[in-house]
Amino acid sequence: MTLPEILNGTPGQRVLLLGNEALVRGALEAGVGCVTCYPGTPSSEAPDTFYALAPEAEYAFEYSINEKVAMEVAGGAALAGVPTLVTMKHVGVNVAADPLMTLATIGTPGGLVILSADDPGCHSSQNEQDNRLLARMAGLPCFEPATAQETKDMMKEALLSSARWQQPVLLRTTTRVSHLRGPVTLGKKEPPKTRGRFYKDPFRFVPLPAIARKRHPILLENLAAIQKETEKSAWNFSTGKGEIGIIATGMARSYLQDALYDLDLKDSFQVLELGFSYPFPEKMLVDFLRRVRRVLVLEELEPFVEDTVRVLCQRNALDCTIIGKDETLTRIGEYSTALVGRALCALKDLPSKEKIPCPQEEHLPGRPPNLCPGCSHRAVYYAVRQVFGDQAVASSDIGCYTLGFLPPFQAADFLFCMGSSISGGSGVSRVTDQPVIAYIGDSTFFHSGITGLINALHNEHDILVIILDNKTTAMTGHQPHPGVEHSRHGPNPKRVDIEQVVRGCGVEQVQKIKPLNLKKTLETLETFKNLTGVRVIIAEEPCVLFAQRTLRSHKAVTAVVEEQTPEVRTCLQELACPAFFVQDENVQIDADLCTGCMVCVQICPSIKTRKRSTS
Repeated sequence: MTLPEILNGTPGQRVLLLGNEALVRGALEAGVGCVTCYPGTPSSEAPDTFYALAPEAEYAFEYSINEKVAMEVAGGAALAGVPTLVTMKHVGVNVAADPLMTLATIGTPGGLVILSADDPGCHSSQNEQDNRLLARMAGLPCFEPATAQETKDMMKEALLSSARWQQPVLLRTTTRVSHLRGPVTLGKKEPPKTRGRFYKDPFRFVPLPAIARKRHPILLENLAAIQKETEKSAWNFSTGKGEIGIIATGMARSYLQDALYDLDLKDSFQVLELGFSYPFPEKMLVDFLRRVRRVLVLEELEPFVEDTVRVLCQRNALDCTIIGKDETLTRIGEYSTALVGRALCALKDLPSKEKIPCPQEEHLPGRPPNLCPGCSHRAVYYAVRQVFGDQAVASSDIGCYTLGFLPPFQAADFLFCMGSSISGGSGVSRVTDQPVIAYIGDSTFFHSGITGLINALHNEHDILVIILDNKTTAMTGHQPHPGVEHSRHGPNPKRVDIEQVVRGCGVEQVQKIKPLNLKKTLETLETFKNLTGVRVIIAEEPCVLFAQRTLRSHKAVTAVVEEQTPEVRTCLQELACPAFFVQDENVQIDADLCTGCMVCVQICPSIKTRKRSTS
């Protein structure tokens, strides 16, 4: 499906959409007027689609510098009466939690939906937290789609309901929901509401302690009213028959349906599916539990529903056995059709009939995560290894550059979260005599690295900060940030210069380098190694993929191995460029993968440049 069809598709039209694209269409159908975000996998395609459509659409859109700012901008728009969506990945909600908790307390008249794209299995994340727990803590109604159609429809309902309730709503997807493709029947689009008016009500919107104390009971009253709607919501429904029940939420619902079909057990269980899972539809749950002797609870990650079901059984003296988290259905990772199928067979005392659609090949070589061919981060890491060896402690951050943690670079010794490298590195430096290097990307620097830099200066830490400025937010798909020079929509008219920010914070020892100039990079590192205090090297070189795709920059040369020498093998081992390969004991360079960065040429005299073939 093309982007214009997402924006202008007609009601009744049936299309194939990515889960994140379906989410966009649902927001458009609800008349969304403001969208803010910080990109993060698995959520990134949703704001990227809004961004691509923005020149033709009416809503206001922004890539905020971090999730907290995105939440605050979204909250302001919602207070002014505009239906608003803010998107982020699950760990981003941690960053945004401060304003989120207050927004839940004071309410959002225009409607505010928070997309939390959770990541069971840690496909692209440092943890696999279940943000339904945050929904309960904050007092947010929670929707959990399991198909592309549901993602579109639930997003629409969430935005419209949030405005009606004047309460923020959490739409919780997972990696599989975000990235599945499925058929979607489009609905009618509501006229977008892009302009509003803020009506002053300081005794609601200024949560001084006396006001906040009064707002908390109101939040609980609102949740009680919303709970009555979950009891009759079309997203919560039961099917089937029998004395064994199954309660399923989120993507586990899709796995369950596939497993029931594969095992021919469609009519063997009573199934209660919860798409609008919080506030819990307690009456519906109790009625369901009264009809069964045993019940299996299927939900990825935390026993969110399971614990409530156990409480309801105890509170209502129900004689029902609850089967939940165990050795098979763990609190770790994703579920699957096969995993759910095994649980169903165990329930019915049947032998497992697990299908293996694609047999696993044995003895395949491992494929570790790697920096792209031509990535300038590789040149920086190589140079740092030459100057510092194993002496320095490497405090890393969230970005492509984290992929340098493996040998030969070993450029990440610890990592906390976005923007933590300078602060965390400062802590190590404060209590040890070891040299510390903090690596941080340009987008991450704007996200939350500036405060760590200011703190390091104020507290007189001794740390070398290397800002890896590749001119884009590379890891999540080349989204713009304040420091970019170009984006997919053209030049950045209000570019914020990183060097000026660094000097404005008070750093006096600042040097820019072009990391692909290996001699200059090594010289700069040698100089900064012998300095003390807070010093910053800004390594400027566009992401090679961004340069090719957006800047339309292609190198006219490639590298070739002219003579098989020991230095060539050393270059292969120390640079670890994916363009290198070994065939018949000879080191070669794949011209299709080589980007012409020429770092290897500067390392090894047996490697030369050759004009790239245009055929």
